[in-house]
Amino acid sequence: MLCCNKISAARVRYQARSRRKFWGCMRLRQRTETRVWQISSIPALSLSHTHSIGRRAQKRDGGQVKMEKVLGLAVVSSILCVGSVLGKYVRGIVNTKEDWVFLTRFCFLTDFGRLNFKFRYPKSRCCQNILLYFDESSQWPAVYKRPDKDCYQKESVLRPENNQVINLTTRYTWSGCMVEGEGNEEMLSCVGGRSFRSVRERWWYIALSKCGGEGLQLEYEMTLTNGQSFWTQHFSADEFGILETDITFLVIFATVFTLSCYFAYNLKGRQLLHTTYKMFMTAAGVEVLSLLFFCIYWGVYARDGVGNGSLKILGKLLFSVSFLIFLLMLILLGKGFTVTRARISHSGSVKLSIYMTIYTITYIILFIYEAEFFDPGEVLYAYDSPAGYGLMGLQLLAYVWFCYAVLVSLKHYPEKQPFYIPFFTAYTLWFFAVPVMALIANFGISRWAREKIVNGIQLGIHLYAHVIFLAITRPSAANKNFPYHVRTSQIGILLSSPKGMGAESFPHHAYGNSSFLGDSQPNFTELFSIHSDPVKTIDETVARKGQEVPRNSEHKIITTTADLSSTFSPLPPPIPPRSSAHSPPPPRLMSHFTEYFSMQGAMGMGSNT
Repeated sequence: MLCCNKISAARVRYQARSRRKFWGCMRLRQRTETRVWQISSIPALSLSHTHSIGRRAQKRDGGQVKMEKVLGLAVVSSILCVGSVLGKYVRGIVNTKEDWVFLTRFCFLTDFGRLNFKFRYPKSRCCQNILLYFDESSQWPAVYKRPDKDCYQKESVLRPENNQVINLTTRYTWSGCMVEGEGNEEMLSCVGGRSFRSVRERWWYIALSKCGGEGLQLEYEMTLTNGQSFWTQHFSADEFGILETDITFLVIFATVFTLSCYFAYNLKGRQLLHTTYKMFMTAAGVEVLSLLFFCIYWGVYARDGVGNGSLKILGKLLFSVSFLIFLLMLILLGKGFTVTRARISHSGSVKLSIYMTIYTITYIILFIYEAEFFDPGEVLYAYDSPAGYGLMGLQLLAYVWFCYAVLVSLKHYPEKQPFYIPFFTAYTLWFFAVPVMALIANFGISRWAREKIVNGIQLGIHLYAHVIFLAITRPSAANKNFPYHVRTSQIGILLSSPKGMGAESFPHHAYGNSSFLGDSQPNFTELFSIHSDPVKTIDETVARKGQEVPRNSEHKIITTTADLSSTFSPLPPPIPPRSSAHSPPPPRLMSHFTEYFSMQGAMGMGSNT
């Protein structure tokens, strides 16, 4: 209920001086409207009124004024003209022939919601009303975008006992209105406030009306707050926790990116730093930049209640770029790029280019649709739009493509199952997580809690994808799922081969840890292996052309012939086999030889050259 405090004559004079100072500053400002829209909703029980003017209130808020002055010269000038900015800040000018218009909305807490307002309009356009709706079906949904209802019917749904109507006239004492100026220049200036209390968080919608009149004309300024804490004061209740969540994920993603750089350093030393891993690093780095811009935006918004919209848009763009890079990387890995083949076919490259172009254009359309066509009078979610449903369809199409590519790769390279099976399983969940999250957000989450919940879920999905990839590609001898076995120096040789000669596909390679064992280090993975069959020693030598090899020897010798007489000096005669149980290791290949692809046979019985 509303409680009224009588204003003394001295206080009234002080009010008049304060209003003249405020509107003098307002006339020097650019007359544009700054609106910051939120996403959520909730129901309320009572609405109480208090005046926030006078010397006592000014003294009480002095500490807040001092805190705001550190925002810089631009904000200092606003403080001098307006006073401290204590919440979501909305100002603008209404000049229309309509008799009912929507101004703004805010999600208030149960006990700490507060609205401070300053209105000014010509006395000749008297008398206008400020209407306060909440989100019950009989209130705002019953009047907004209902052309079948006129202005009187829209006002009739309000509850007088909850003081949901503020008459901007001197006859209504609680509005704090006074007449300024003389003659035809007389203006009604109203300064006051409202406190909002409810059983739970609730969306409140503020509208302006003058039923049966010749239109509306109003200059307005409003600040909407939730308590006095830095983390809640300027935020709508549906945004609580977003800043803390973004900061937490920024630290985690920065750690993931740092680890990926460390792993990349190790992979580069072993010539295993492939293009797909570089794409993963790029996606993680762009994600970190996106979260950094989001944290800056919400931090500034927490200080002044306005924020910098450009920072938020830039954060969203970078977030989308990171997602697209990661999606492209998954499709390429599914097709075997850098795992089973050195390059994608021409037709495959064209299809990928077309798909990613369509995906990017759809994302751009979603941003434009959200900025230009989302109704500020409704609590909407980005995916609750034609472009959003288009993105979900493209995501499912990408999954079908991903499945087909993985199955084809496994068909031709079954030895890659240790990588592709966990890879396919983990990212099947990821592909379905995005559209499922969008559907749940649209139809299963209350609007007053949607934005903060969706923000946390979305970041969690991205983190899951990055951590899984970081784990299965870690350069460790204990990692049985490591996908790469061909070195980057060998890919150039394959790509230089003529098409049709096996230039696109890699040789088959059994899984093992040999890529991470140094040349001078013993293979401890076979230290305790037991062989049931007698060990047969295989000596691999390079012999001259035409050299005879004994066939009935206990030791089998595999020879590789090469006519090197035109280039190199004659090689020494081959080393005869020894009678010991173990033969010496094969000689190292010369530095100008292309490194061969080794294949581990069963029981260590064979070698393929």
